[in-house]
Amino acid sequence: MQGDKKKRYTIAILVNNRAGVLMRVVGLFSRRGYNIDSLSVGETEDSRISRITIVLTASRDIVEQIKRQVEKLVDVKRVFEMTSMGSVQRELVMVKLRADEATRPNIVEVGEIFKAKILDVTPSTITLMLTGSLEKLDSFLELTRHYGIVELARTGITALERGARGLTEVNPDENLENNNKEI
Repeated sequence: MQGDKKKRYTIAILVNNRAGVLMRVVGLFSRRGYNIDSLSVGETEDSRISRITIVLTASRDIVEQIKRQVEKLVDVKRVFEMTSMGSVQRELVMVKLRADEATRPNIVEVGEIFKAKILDVTPSTITLMLTGSLEKLDSFLELTRHYGIVELARTGITALERGARGLTEVNPDENLENNNKEI
């Protein structure tokens, strides 16, 4: 059965920007035993509305169930599934690596390939920041891990729909039709 195959999904949720809303949304996941791979939250262009972007690995059936349950929560305005083809998805990573005079040039060279920005340098470390897809960031970390990661911080995936319109302009029925298409 195709619904049993686990896959990575990105869900964008527009909510009223009020205290406790994030806790209710995340609580729904935890009460049902669903793990969140990535969580990103922030105000939208309308300060009364916040956008929660959640990435999870689950079967299609579970994702559909989660979306229906989230839509029923108080203060949830809209729930959207962001497909890889229909959206732009990025994450920011800051990483502090062990670096001395001998290894620093190699780290900088790898950083340049990945368009990383140097934020801080000490005699024993170098801190870089880069943005990109999950695959790009994971590749960078894999190539630099052997230098020794002192500290690492990731923002979580943030996503916007491709094209000229915003999510508030998407007809909920159209979103439902697009979510059922295989990409």
